[in-house]
Amino acid sequence: METSEILKRVRQIEIKTRGLSSNIFAGEYHSAFKGRGMAFSEVREYQYGDDIRDIEWNVTARFNKPFVKVFEEERELTVMLLVDVSGSLDFGTAVQSKRAMVTEIAATLAFSAIQNNDKIGVIFFSDRIEKFIPPKKGRKHILYIIRELLDFHAESQQTDIRQAVEYLTQVIKRRCTCFLLSDFIDERDFRQPLTIANRKHDVVAIQVYDRRSAELPDVGLMLVKDAETGQQQWIDTSSPRVRKAHSQWWRMRMAQLNDTFTRSNVDSISVRTDQDYVSSLRSLFAKRS
Repeated sequence: METSEILKRVRQIEIKTRGLSSNIFAGEYHSAFKGRGMAFSEVREYQYGDDIRDIEWNVTARFNKPFVKVFEEERELTVMLLVDVSGSLDFGTAVQSKRAMVTEIAATLAFSAIQNNDKIGVIFFSDRIEKFIPPKKGRKHILYIIRELLDFHAESQQTDIRQAVEYLTQVIKRRCTCFLLSDFIDERDFRQPLTIANRKHDVVAIQVYDRRSAELPDVGLMLVKDAETGQQQWIDTSSPRVRKAHSQWWRMRMAQLNDTFTRSNVDSISVRTDQDYVSSLRSLFAKRS
């Protein structure tokens, strides 16, 4: 992509995603993630309307009446975008590729973070750590991140989520909110490192997928290519047996992925490339508020 085209696309994404952050997600992002950046301050007697989850049980037992913990919001949060840049993200049969949607979602989260006065950084990964952008503040930093999202060229086409999550745990010392954006096409088991990362940080998984990953069209013989390995194979999509087997494989794969997130205690959403990611993000924010 030429420099002029990159700048044009950066501007387009800035206009769209900054607008979403300002008008749609105003306050929702803040309320969804502020609880992870709160520091304990003191206790006071329970008042009607207080969240029962904030009850300080030791003090309550001592005085035989309910007391709650009072928190002070920390000055800032650190937000990390853990972005999959492997070859499979280039796939797309609908409105846009998975990579394009990941870029938009990442940019929206970046502008939401900066409006909340948070630092934001990025880890680009394939089956290796491709690039680490340390967390910083400011519009200039956000636009740099968007430019990298648009024009980053990975050295490898394959995926290793386990390594990416382990790197996050090692390199980010203070607690952060981490958005893991991927299509999660990875045969390796990454549940253990994800669980460890989520104990130290607040990890949220965002899966982006294409409808043809879930359901094959009936178009006869089709040559399919694995974007990560380069392996090619002819399949007969006119066969109901083939289409059913593919559908069953997808459901099994999604069940395994959801089980991984559940066991790791990681909040997650799945977004299809021909659907609106805004409603998915809003439901995620609402679930956490």
